[in-house]
Amino acid sequence: MSLYELVLPKMGESVAEATIIKWVKQVGDSIEIDESVLEIATDKVDSEVPSPVSGKLVKVLFKEDEIVQVGAVIALIETDASVEVTNIIPQESIKDTIPVQLEELVQAPFVPEIAEQKSNKDTKTLDFSSSERFYSPLVKSMAAEEGISMQELNLISGTGSEGRVTKQDVLDFIQKNRTTANLVVSQQINATASNEMPSPKPITSVSGGDEIIEMDRMRKLISDHMVMSKHTSAHVTSFVEADVTNLVKWRERVKSSFEKREGEKITFTPIFIEAVAKAIKDLPMINISVNGTQIIKKRDINIGMAAALPSGNLIVPVIKNADQLNLFGITKAVNDLANRARQSKLKPDETQGGTFTLTNVGTFGNVMGTPIINQPQVAVLAVGAIKKKPAVIETEHGDVIAIRHMMFLSLSYDHRVVDGSLGGSFVRRVADYLENWDINRDI
Repeated sequence: MSLYELVLPKMGESVAEATIIKWVKQVGDSIEIDESVLEIATDKVDSEVPSPVSGKLVKVLFKEDEIVQVGAVIALIETDASVEVTNIIPQESIKDTIPVQLEELVQAPFVPEIAEQKSNKDTKTLDFSSSERFYSPLVKSMAAEEGISMQELNLISGTGSEGRVTKQDVLDFIQKNRTTANLVVSQQINATASNEMPSPKPITSVSGGDEIIEMDRMRKLISDHMVMSKHTSAHVTSFVEADVTNLVKWRERVKSSFEKREGEKITFTPIFIEAVAKAIKDLPMINISVNGTQIIKKRDINIGMAAALPSGNLIVPVIKNADQLNLFGITKAVNDLANRARQSKLKPDETQGGTFTLTNVGTFGNVMGTPIINQPQVAVLAVGAIKKKPAVIETEHGDVIAIRHMMFLSLSYDHRVVDGSLGGSFVRRVADYLENWDINRDI
């Protein structure tokens, strides 16, 4: 018999840690190859860790709700396979370390009141229980070590996934931005001392018959991300109504044969994604992000599609290089990602790297919406329900009224970098591709 070290697998270039949600197997349980051992959560994706060997779980090195670094040994499995234990990492040693050079970076002058705060923080542990933001163990330890208060920490704009504060953000704060942040905090302190109290949060009354439901982890992340987006971008929304009658007729004609041939359905979503990818190629300045005063023009066209989960939460899997796929390829990708999203089988990389987002509010019977931008992107398109409506059609014999399949498209965009001309032209271009659909097209 041998012992196999089960490690937390690499889950993408930007994913360094995960939280253990649940141990599916307990010590003493038998495990088959590829059978799930535990469930983990990263910033946005919940996934399972399967066992590459069969055997018996003999030891777990981390408890539920603990944060584990990628590559750390998380469990030992007794197996008949010819494997050996090497480099077991004790639980106590899985700690974030702080660079030795960190103290050398702290060169910015301190406001006296803040310097006094720092001396007090050196002997106290920061209380993160009241914070609505997520901070990794490394960020927490750096904040405690450097005497960064919760007020200061909350002022740092995170550049990580979902707006999280990274180690580099903290280093940049210490090296460049601390003076400015300290002045802001000092003004807040002085304002409080002058009886200029900050605006209180709304008070929600609760009666005896009300039910109080605590947000789950994903809902908290979504909440923080949406509020952060509204604070970051100057949201503007433009609307266009499109006549998609030819598109609807085409899908009705091909959907049965496609399902019979491929074993899966063709929905409107891949058609919308194809139109968006074409419009981005025509108007590439919608496919950008903002970094301070810099505009980053993205080379790849990676389109995220918002998908509702059975829990009621929302997740956005990303179709990478959508412009390089034909309609058949986009359809296969959409169906695969949507199915695995509902089963919590997405990999962390499959929800990252998006450059533009599409949300189909028509799925819920809505005719239009004003979506919130998925940072750090600068635009998001909502497509509404397709409805039969009387419409005026121009013909060579004059205008006529006919029953047509109509839908609204609404584009929310960041007015800091996308003007009305570009935003309006882009949503109009998407509508043009949908309206001019070739009813004889093959797939």
